[in-house]
Amino acid sequence: QVQLVESGGGLVQAGGSLRLSCACSGRTFVGYRMGWFRQAPGKEREFVAAISWSGTTTYYADSVKGRFTISKNNAKNTVYLQMNSLKPEDTAVYYCAVPVQYGSSWSGDYWGQGTQVTVSA
Repeated sequence: QVQLVESGGGLVQAGGSLRLSCACSGRTFVGYRMGWFRQAPGKEREFVAAISWSGTTTYYADSVKGRFTISKNNAKNTVYLQMNSLKPEDTAVYYCAVPVQYGSSWSGDYWGQGTQVTVSA
């Protein structure tokens, strides 16, 4: 059974930082990209970032470029999202997933349960 378990969410003031982790178990995702999505209250889930299996290629939503960094440790089957200069509009539930790209759009498979990130003004 595939499991993606996110951790690291919490409450932080605007301008602060958080680091999310996603531990993968149940299967290996050799050759797959891994990524993060988020869903704010009353909004649709949106793509945040993705990373290639090798870690050499990364993808970011325009809204987080320059502030968020995705990375991974294949030996630990873990994906990370370092979030700096957080803004109140970053408040959302953050999900780890296997991202699937359709042109300029992204969807996801094998979702985690999500971790709440709240940024206070």
